[in-house]
Amino acid sequence: MQHRVLFAGALLLSGCAHTFPTQASARTSAGPDATFDCVKRQLTPLGYKQTSIDVDGHRINASKTDPKARRPDTQFRRVLDKLEVEVAAEADGQTSIKATGHTFAEYTTQRGPTEVEEKASDEVKSAAQQLLERCRS
Repeated sequence: MQHRVLFAGALLLSGCAHTFPTQASARTSAGPDATFDCVKRQLTPLGYKQTSIDVDGHRINASKTDPKARRPDTQFRRVLDKLEVEVAAEADGQTSIKATGHTFAEYTTQRGPTEVEEKASDEVKSAAQQLLERCRS
């Protein structure tokens, strides 16, 4: 009986141990178009490469490979830090910037490249904060 309780507890804890991305936000008095242009310009100096863009929705995604990351797994390929940034006009005349950082480990499997989300790295957290500070104006 105790084994069942322990197994159920371990199963419950493993379900609750999900890692989440890091989110940061800021507000600025600049317009949405100017703020979005600032975000686009700041990705390259931070070392990120644009992967997708929605100009009308003021959304942009970018990624960066961590060349120093290593794992003791033969299927491991690399670690990717990804930023998702959304700029929106608020009702009070301000512009909000929301930056979400993710970290993924990429593995080579029989199905092909497979990304597994991990806890957001310190580097992607720092990049999200720097992006907000630079475009806050």
